[in-house]
Amino acid sequence: MIRLKVKEIAAKRKVGIGRLSRLADIDIKTLRRIYREPESANTRLETLNKLAYALRVDARDLLDYERDAQPPGLQDDDDELPEMPEKL
Repeated sequence: MIRLKVKEIAAKRKVGIGRLSRLADIDIKTLRRIYREPESANTRLETLNKLAYALRVDARDLLDYERDAQPPGLQDDDDELPEMPEKL
C-alpha cells in the first residue's frame, strides 16, 4: 500500500494547509482530499513534485510504501508470473 505523508510533513514544518496550497500552487480541494484520504488519494506525480518543492523535501519523502500481501484484483497463482509472449 502506498500512503502519502504530506499532512505529517507539513505539520512538522509548521506549514498550514492554506499556505501549502498557495506555495505549491495546488487547489485547496485537492490538498484536502490528500490530507483526508492519504491511502486512496490518486495523486499525479506533478502534484507530488510541487508539494515536495514547497515543503523542501525529496518527493520520495512524501511516500510511505508497505507491500500488500496481495494487491487487490490479482489472483493467487502460486506466485508464478505469466509467460511473456514471443517477439514477432
